[in-house]
Parts: sequence; structure tokens; C-alpha cells
Amino acid sequence: MDRIVINPAILMGKPIIKARGFLFYLIIEFLANGLTEEEVLNEYPELNKADIKVALLLRFKMP
Repeated sequence: MDRIVINPAILMGKPIIKARGFLFYLIIEFLANGLTEEEVLNEYPELNKADIKVALLLRFKMP
């Protein structure tokens, strides 16, 4: 899970994708609203499949 950063000084401690500054929960929202993984990657080329995978893993580990 070294791709996710939680730092109180960055976006009030919300988890982001390391080196991309992309809020991980946005990935979850996109997928939950029906976008496919490929659509998310096409819309946000700075992301990759590993970023999506780690966002999903983190979501399922969160309370």
C-alpha cells in the first residue's frame, strides 16, 4: 500500500495516490457510478491499473 499517502498536511489527511496527488476515493466513486477501469484510465492518464487496484483494496480495508 505504498502507493497511498495519508498526510494531515495534504488535503486535510485524505488518502491520495502517491506522486499523483489524486484522491483515492474519486477512483472508487467513478467505478461505483458505472465507469469502467478503462474509462477511468482514458479520462485520467496519470493513473494506471495499479492505482485503481490499490484504491479498491484500501476501500475494502477501511471501516
